[in-house]
Amino acid sequence: MEHTEVVLEVRNLVKRFEGLVAVDQLNFKVRKGRIHALIGPNGAGKTTTVNMITGDNPQTEGDVLFYGKSISKLPVYARANLGIGRTFQNIKLFSTMTVLENLLIGGQSKTTKSLLKYLANPRIAQKEEQQLKEKAEGILNFIGMYQYKDELVSNLAYGRQKMTELGRTLMGDPRLILLDEPAAGLNPSERKEFIDIIQKVFDQGVDMFLIEHNMDVVMNLSHDITVLNFGCKIAEGAPKEILENEEVISAYLGEGYRKQMKKEAEQNA
Repeated sequence: MEHTEVVLEVRNLVKRFEGLVAVDQLNFKVRKGRIHALIGPNGAGKTTTVNMITGDNPQTEGDVLFYGKSISKLPVYARANLGIGRTFQNIKLFSTMTVLENLLIGGQSKTTKSLLKYLANPRIAQKEEQQLKEKAEGILNFIGMYQYKDELVSNLAYGRQKMTELGRTLMGDPRLILLDEPAAGLNPSERKEFIDIIQKVFDQGVDMFLIEHNMDVVMNLSHDITVLNFGCKIAEGAPKEILENEEVISAYLGEGYRKQMKKEAEQNA
């Protein structure tokens, strides 16, 4: 594959916390037009990896590249401006504000005028504010949240809050979205709805990198999977390869999973 097809690459990534090695010499590539999942047991280093990619918690060693250029020394906002968006394992929304207001805040980085120019020419400010509102309403319509636009976030069901966070991320026009446990805490019907929306966003040309524990989500969405255990990569490949990998079954999926696979194979025989 050509180098231009690689959206995100991490090279020899290391993160140490006071002597503890949380991520150790990690390498992987997220390719254009693919959904890439990072899985592994609790404490494997998955969220730490995402935090290194976004700059929330810079790496100790190694390099992060976005479309072939190193971003390792850039601050969080600069990486976001390049087109890296993210959602959080613990939702970070303004709960006393409406859904629409949360999205408008997510779009502020895309406004072009400074505060002084706003004060000097309020008409320009009003025009840009209206454009931002139209964009937010369009995104809410796209993700099936328009009817909730004036609802306070604190009044929404958990699944709707997750959807709002995704909508806010889309306001930044991301080229790549990092999803940290997008389906955590969702019931099966919410999970299916969220998978459908993620797929819909991906179909619009936004690449995805996700951390997820729900294997049905991983298997339904992912093209490529990297598996971490104790900060080290133990496997990488297509979903089917990962599901049949002995080390992955032992370290993460467990014996119950192996029995389930055997049972399904016998039923299909």
